[in-house]
Formats: sequence, C-alpha cells, structure tokens
Amino acid sequence: MEINSNLLEKVRQENTEFRELHKEHTTLKLKVEALNKTKLITPEQEVEKKKHQKLKLNLKDRMEKILSHY
Repeated sequence: MEINSNLLEKVRQENTEFRELHKEHTTLKLKVEALNKTKLITPEQEVEKKKHQKLKLNLKDRMEKILSHY
C-alpha cells in the first residue's frame, strides 16, 4: 500500500495509537535490517528475525486499518 506522506504525518499527529504502532514498526524494521546484514546468523537469531518480521507485518496491518478510516 502506497501511503501519501502528508496523510501519514497527519495521522501520526492525530492518532496516538498509530504513532505508537509506527514507532514500534520502525524499531522492528531496523532490527530485521541489522540481522539481514549479519553474515553468519545463528539459529536463535533466525528465530528472532522471523518473530520480528511477523510482528512487523501485524503492526503494518493495524496501521493500514487505521489509515483506511482517514
């Protein structure tokens, strides 16, 4: 889903839940990117990465649901 940056900023300012979801999504995105840059990933890190990816996707779905009301 392509999101207009003006709409994104408006929703972030107006909706506390969205703001928190977006913050957590960004944090998870950075963690996944860091794990992706790791040359040798342990099985524990792989599980952690998958967990972060699933949670990130869930957060994205919730954010899109909020955006659909604007």
